[in-house]
Amino acid sequence: MKKYEYVNLKISKFIGAKSKEHIEIIDAYASRGYRYVGFIPTNISDYGKIKEMDLIFEIEC
Repeated sequence: MKKYEYVNLKISKFIGAKSKEHIEIIDAYASRGYRYVGFIPTNISDYGKIKEMDLIFEIEC
């Protein structure tokens, strides 16, 4: 059986393509035995820019 965890990540005008926050989160979960499986946009602007997303991690129970 697998367990999933979701981590919300906000993307502001100042934190975008050059941000390393997502890398730090993925590395932290990997060190605990989780596997990164993908992301789900949870907040999108009127122009299609992703403003928030959930990073999805899984682990065997």
